[in-house]
Amino acid sequence: MTIRVLLADDLPLLRAGFRMVLDAQPDIAVVGEAGDGAEAVAQTALLDPAVVLMDVRMPGVDGIEATRQILASSDARVLILTTFDLDDYAFAGLRAGASGFLLKDVPPDQLTAAIRAVAAGDAVVAPRVTRRLLDAFAHQLPDGPAATEAPVDPREHPRLTELTAREYEVLLELAAGRTNAEIATRLVLSEATVKTHVGRILNKLDLRDRVQAVILAYELGLV
Repeated sequence: MTIRVLLADDLPLLRAGFRMVLDAQPDIAVVGEAGDGAEAVAQTALLDPAVVLMDVRMPGVDGIEATRQILASSDARVLILTTFDLDDYAFAGLRAGASGFLLKDVPPDQLTAAIRAVAAGDAVVAPRVTRRLLDAFAHQLPDGPAATEAPVDPREHPRLTELTAREYEVLLELAAGRTNAEIATRLVLSEATVKTHVGRILNKLDLRDRVQAVILAYELGLV
């Protein structure tokens, strides 16, 4: 199946560059472009893309608000685009429900791989970016239990009581931004077993993807 992609960025040159890369892929089609958040919301409703590549800093309605509106009214998934890997807008985008975070200088093969992963229902959480975001902004986010008083033992938090000891270990590894392969190595498990644990964690905690797992781990004081 062809993955329908909408490009949302206020710089026409960047949109042209992304379009050139994506149109060269046999399974990806750029179905439209938007120069600001409001247009991105409107184009999503009109064109029904599977994935929206969303810049965060745009005039008028920014990418964060556009992400909220798109996810509230469509099944499209959003990949946040930004220039800096420590951009606070990027974390806000993840909290708004985006499925991942890409730097604008991402290599073409990583860009297309990220789009395919998101279209398939996965999330794109680069370990380097995840760790930097958590380190840089953990003390700045006012929402959630961690902003008031975290449990003495985070494992006793009501949301985590259904997790097994192994699932809790895997959640900690997810919170550190590690891939399934890295988790498998660290915990001496097969990748298939790790994948099963991740699925159970997401199901038990009612989370959509790995991005939400990382955010929840921060909010509960696990990081």
